[in-house]
Amino acid sequence: MRRLTPALALCSLLVAASPAEAAHQPAHRDAYGTKATYTPEQNPRTYQRPPAGFAPVFTENVSRHGSRSATDSEDGDLILALWGKAETEGGLTRRGKEFGPTVRALMDAMAKVGYGNLSGRGEREMRDTAVRAQRRLPGLFARIADRGEKIDVVSSGQGRAVDSGNEFTGALAEADPALKPLIGPARTDKDLLYFHKSAGGAAYRDYVENDQRLATTLKSITDQPRTHRAARSVLREIFKSDFVAGISEEDRVAAAQAVYNLYAIAPAMSEESPGGRGWAMDRFISRRDAAWFGYLGDTEDFYEKGPGFADSDITYKMAGVLLDDFFKQIEAKRAGTSDLGAELRFTHAEEIIPLAALMGLPGSTEPAAPGRPYTYVSNPWRGASVAPLGANIQWDVFSKGNRYLVRMLYNERETAFKQDCHPITKGSRFYDVNELERCFGRG
Repeated sequence: MRRLTPALALCSLLVAASPAEAAHQPAHRDAYGTKATYTPEQNPRTYQRPPAGFAPVFTENVSRHGSRSATDSEDGDLILALWGKAETEGGLTRRGKEFGPTVRALMDAMAKVGYGNLSGRGEREMRDTAVRAQRRLPGLFARIADRGEKIDVVSSGQGRAVDSGNEFTGALAEADPALKPLIGPARTDKDLLYFHKSAGGAAYRDYVENDQRLATTLKSITDQPRTHRAARSVLREIFKSDFVAGISEEDRVAAAQAVYNLYAIAPAMSEESPGGRGWAMDRFISRRDAAWFGYLGDTEDFYEKGPGFADSDITYKMAGVLLDDFFKQIEAKRAGTSDLGAELRFTHAEEIIPLAALMGLPGSTEPAAPGRPYTYVSNPWRGASVAPLGANIQWDVFSKGNRYLVRMLYNERETAFKQDCHPITKGSRFYDVNELERCFGRG
């Protein structure tokens, strides 16, 4: 295939983004990117049964924290300052007059929760996921209680991850009080669950901060006519045309981005809304414009955390420490050197996204080829599917004699391991541990 020059590459992106702009439009959930709230992706009644004679002996997970408030007030402060100026100058649309009070109420709710902290919805997501895990493996948790096995809890140490672990384990203990004394004190391991900020992420941080190809690629995708049209469209929902015309192009994009960011975080704060009915932020941004800004957010996450460029593994190589830990836990169980019945880990999108790429999970298998920028047309990667709020990867371990099998759930959907790994039978979701060690190169 002929390699595209940077100019032709940008042209190809623009073609995909014009009346094929429709092709860029994701399903409504995708417009929220990694701020999408959590939904389990499979009915547990449809899970495959383990082969005859195999019983659950261990489970382990890694979970992104649940839904949260915005990490700071920057977006709200920016757009409310502009809104206040427009109110003074008579520059608000009829709908725009509703916007300021809605944003103020949302910001007050986030300040009350605490910026960056779990919301009521996030707490419920963690509790519900724990209850489903207990119901999925009642025999395992009965075994843990009967044998006095331990449940290890580890997090990044960040508040929302710590709180997610507490909600999860609290729900387990409530479902079966015999588990409560077996749940260990939560511990922190930043090298394992905050690796993008630890010593192991030094090369990655240099890439994000200094890589010129990354900077050029993101700028070429973001700074194009479609973005400026979308920004004007967003602002005209709130401000009169004359007022929008007086805002510089750069400031329009920043203001529209702030509106989108508030729209994206609002569902995570649904339980703090008046009457718990939600904030209805979609009144102020069209699906078309939300989809575009959602795509831009996915673009940044794809190149900075996900599959990235085809000739580099800098975005996900550091997740090897977490994948290694999954195997080490199972290997210790098989060797009889572990007294754990469950290993529960709580972390962030910055860890889930690269782990999904390293493991070759669905949607994370295709990097961007040279000269072919990431688009929704050319690549299946979507932040809302790869790492929504509350995203999780779970390995359930079953044994029969000396043989151990693993079943993987990704956001609670039974999921095949990467193509090089062979299940015990065609179509099965169960894999021999020896086979997984082979295909992941742990021999």
